[in-house]
Amino acid sequence: MAILSKLGNYKNFGLLIIRVGLGIMFIYHGYPKLIGGEKAWEKLGGSMQYLGIHFLPAAWGLLSAVVETIGGLLLILGFLFRPVCVLMIFNLIVAAVMHFNTGGGMMEASHAIEDAIVFAGLVFIGPGKYSMDKK
Repeated sequence: MAILSKLGNYKNFGLLIIRVGLGIMFIYHGYPKLIGGEKAWEKLGGSMQYLGIHFLPAAWGLLSAVVETIGGLLLILGFLFRPVCVLMIFNLIVAAVMHFNTGGGMMEASHAIEDAIVFAGLVFIGPGKYSMDKK
């Protein structure tokens, strides 16, 4: 369709939409975890046991909550974009492994897997020109 063929001229705007949308959603999901305190962090960080890591679950949980919350903000800004994407991928892999190991199967793990795939693509694409990381 001719009307849609011009949208290729707005790839950077499309990347901005993706960054802002994902960033808002990760802040929305991460902030309650961040303010949840040590008990919440310990529960969240307990997911690392499925990767064979059994020490300092509260620290791992806090790191996960920080990655989601602060990482979401950094996604929106397009600052430290690629490192944030890599941290998000790791966070999402842990989430997917946890879902598989707690009986949730593919239906529960699929959202984390889908987001990890998006972040993997964004590592290569970059944040676009409407970002603090722009060249």
